[in-house]
Amino acid sequence: METPWGFPDYDAHEGLHFIDEPTSGLKAIIAVHSTHLGPAAGGARFWHYADSAEALKDALRLSRGMSYKNAMAGLPLGGGKSVLLAPEDRTKSPGYLAAFGKAVDQLSGRYVTAEDVGMSVTDMIEVRRQTRFVAGLPPEEAQGVGGDPGPHTSLGVFLGLKAAVKQALGKDSVEGLHIALQGAGSVASGVALHACSEGARLSIADVDQAKAQALAKKVDGKVVSTDEILFLEADVISPNALGGILTEESIARLNAPVVAGGANNQLATPQDGERLQQRGILYAPDYVINAGGIINVCTEYLGDGDAHLVRERIEGIPTRLEQIWSESASSGRNPAAVADAMAQRLIGRA
Repeated sequence: METPWGFPDYDAHEGLHFIDEPTSGLKAIIAVHSTHLGPAAGGARFWHYADSAEALKDALRLSRGMSYKNAMAGLPLGGGKSVLLAPEDRTKSPGYLAAFGKAVDQLSGRYVTAEDVGMSVTDMIEVRRQTRFVAGLPPEEAQGVGGDPGPHTSLGVFLGLKAAVKQALGKDSVEGLHIALQGAGSVASGVALHACSEGARLSIADVDQAKAQALAKKVDGKVVSTDEILFLEADVISPNALGGILTEESIARLNAPVVAGGANNQLATPQDGERLQQRGILYAPDYVINAGGIINVCTEYLGDGDAHLVRERIEGIPTRLEQIWSESASSGRNPAAVADAMAQRLIGRA
């Protein structure tokens, strides 16, 4: 594996911590990108990676994305992320979670964790036994806010998706529009339910066919294959699974005027933002539209508000997207580049 300094996604990260705890089997990477605005906050991802280089790449990209996300959401938090290298059977014992909690605690608050892909509220309770630098706990432990960040992320994504529809199509509602939804997990399900309630038509794909079918049944949607979901003729493509799916090849085959979804790191390379713009496709930068979850986590961790304030903060997501699109239109730069420049200024890296 290359050293971080030679790794393409290394971006002057303040710290990279490699954890190998043989008794529990924990292998993890905690990446601290920036603490310029506050402690580096970002969830723990439990995933089976093909190799350690893929895990490092994910940690580097996701932690940088969290710096940008937290800054653009106006939160007093820096950016970090942890990736836990899941074994093939995807099992994690209490000892495994305890070892992770101890690793977080050793950073003395420079990094604050919460749940992400493969981690649950129950897992965070176990982690909390070893460290106080954790959020995503049940609401009763978090003074009315907290718990699964997924529904909050879903709400923000849906509001941002509606803003993109208004920007690109001039419509105030998604009623009658065709949304191609990639993913059927927590965030995708929430987006689908919101869209269904407004009368959208949904096509859904997930690597877990049973999940896709269950969600389609709830929203009267159509299940399609994961190979075709991005390339359907639709009004909106909404990526809500894993990242790196917008590439030179896939962008050339898109057949929709809007891309707006909750997946992290949707663009495979920075150049892909320009490719979308050249094709006349409006892009909602992922770390702006999907900030609802971290907004809830931040409110929980800092204890500075209630569920009403969380909702109010999430409802600010469309305004931030509109500012990005406005600057994009006036400057000629694509929305992804505009958002990156804004975020870099906010974290002192202009």
